Amino acid sequence: MTSGAWSDSIPGVGTYFVGIDVAPGRYRCDNGKGGWWVRFTGPGGGDPVGSWPLPAGPTEIEISPGDFAFETHVSTYWRRVAPARSRSDGAPAEPRPVADPALRAELDTIVARHRPLVWLAPLTVLAAGLLGSTLLGPLWLLGLGMLAVLVALGTPSVSLDLRRARELERRRDRYLTPDDLDARGRELLGRVQAAVDAVRDSEVNREGLLDTVDNAVTLPRQEWEIAQVLARQARLRLDEDDDEASGGLPEMAAALRPLRAKLDLSVAAVTRRVEALERYAESARAADEALRAHRRLEALAAKAHEYDELVADTVRDDLALPAIERLTGQGEALARTLRARLAEAAEAGGAAGGELPPTTGG
Repeated sequence: MTSGAWSDSIPGVGTYFVGIDVAPGRYRCDNGKGGWWVRFTGPGGGDPVGSWPLPAGPTEIEISPGDFAFETHVSTYWRRVAPARSRSDGAPAEPRPVADPALRAELDTIVARHRPLVWLAPLTVLAAGLLGSTLLGPLWLLGLGMLAVLVALGTPSVSLDLRRARELERRRDRYLTPDDLDARGRELLGRVQAAVDAVRDSEVNREGLLDTVDNAVTLPRQEWEIAQVLARQARLRLDEDDDEASGGLPEMAAALRPLRAKLDLSVAAVTRRVEALERYAESARAADEALRAHRRLEALAAKAHEYDELVADTVRDDLALPAIERLTGQGEALARTLRARLAEAAEAGGAAGGELPPTTGG
């Protein structure tokens, strides 16, 4: 899947990172006959859970916010029918894992290179059947032929899923899970992801009205870079706690004091980045409100002729003109408001992007 803003559908074939390519939630496909899917759950997607073959007719799947990736192979597409379920105890949801935005394409390339080798398995079984049939007779060939069919149907999907899971684990430095953060880091990452979700799910973004900001590229990059900083801060805080627990010497406290000051500076800087994203999300929400109001006024303006006819039927024609002019003025004023809100949203997005330094790797 090429990078792009979230939509309410998932193509039928491909692998998609949750929170980068697809939004968590409940998805439905109209006909999954003979297809399959795999949810990469657990830390870093190391615990794949799948279903194969899917029955004919509609089927549904719940993609959790904690899932790492979703792989699908169906003849149609998936449509989101409900958002992710909130926790029953009312507690805030855990932030979702965050991956380097370039990781998905890299894994797709690796798996694609192994795909031809996977298909050699059924051919190998069939070749063994042909050789063995000269010694063991046609029943041996028939049995091996049936086994080759089963291998051809099951081996590609299972083998490639395992290959992808192994490659994910080998690239442990290319993604972060909530376990890599402490409580402060998880709280800030949750705020980042809430802001990212608000922008990507906004009407003005889905309809391309924020096209001056490349959200499809910028937002995943920001989320990943902020998560990296939060993970480093969590490790340093843990080291500080260990140092304090090892002894209360005055020299130790004096040595830690300037280091804590630097850590506080980093926390303040990353908090400003988070707040910039939240301002961008709020601007997108405000632009959504202006867009909805603008559309309601357009619908009202489309009926203006009915009001005109009504007024013309009851009073003199010259009394109808001020009413129409008032509607026109209201429409122009709201259109100006919408343009201003969109400009503010674009400016806020640019400011959010400016808060982040270039990627330093890792």
